[in-house]
Amino acid sequence: MGYAELSSLIIAAKMLVQCFREVLSAVKRNTLVFSVVLLIFATFAWAGWANFEYRKQAAERLLASAAKGELLVDAASGAPEYVSPLMGKAAPAFELEDLNGNKVSLASYKGKAVLVNFWATWCAPCKIETPWLVELRSQYASQGFEILGVSTEGDGVGKDDKAAWDKDKAAIAKSALQMHMQYPVLIDGDSISEQYGGLDELPTSFFLDRKGTVVAAELGLTSKSDLEANIKKALGN
Repeated sequence: MGYAELSSLIIAAKMLVQCFREVLSAVKRNTLVFSVVLLIFATFAWAGWANFEYRKQAAERLLASAAKGELLVDAASGAPEYVSPLMGKAAPAFELEDLNGNKVSLASYKGKAVLVNFWATWCAPCKIETPWLVELRSQYASQGFEILGVSTEGDGVGKDDKAAWDKDKAAIAKSALQMHMQYPVLIDGDSISEQYGGLDELPTSFFLDRKGTVVAAELGLTSKSDLEANIKKALGN
C-alpha cells in the first residue's frame, strides 16, 4: 500500500468517525425531544385523569348528600307510610317545559295548593291513579287546587338527542290525551328527581300548601281517598 492510498484510508476513517459522531449527537437530541414530549403528554394525561376523578367524587358526594325518603310502618295503624325529608319544608323550585315547549315554574303557582305528581308513560300504577287525579282536580280546582304532572321517563334522554327527545315527547302527549289530563303536563322530570329525594317508585306525589310547603307525600299507588285527604290538607280544609 502506497503513501497516497494510506492517506486516503485515514481521511475516510476520519470522515466515518465524524459521521458517526453526528449521528450519535442527532440521536441524543431526538431522544431528549422525545423525552420532553412524553413528559408533557404524561402531565396532560395525569391532569385529565385528576380532573375526571375530582368531578366524579364531587358528583358522588352530591348524590350521597341528597335527602332520601323512607318507607316506615305507622305505629298506630301498622300500615306502611312514606316519610319524605321534604316534609314541612319548602318544595324545591324548578322550571320545566310543558308539551307546547313553554317554560313552567313551580313558583308561578304560589297561592295555590299544588300536587306535584311524578309519573311515566310506562308506569302501570300511574294509569290507575291518573283518572282519580283528573276527577279530584275537577272537584277541587275552584278552591285553588292544581296538579303538575311531571313526566319522569327514566331513559336518560335529553335535548341533545332530538330524535329520542321528540319521540318521548310524542309518547307523553299521547298518554296525556288518552287519560284526559287537563292539568299541566311537564317533561324531563328526571332532571329534578334527586331534589325530591329520589324516585324509587312511581307514581310519587308531593302535596304543597298555598305557601309552597310540603305537607304530605305519597310513594307508589295508594287510594283515591288518600289522595283526597292530602289534597284537603294542602288546601287547609
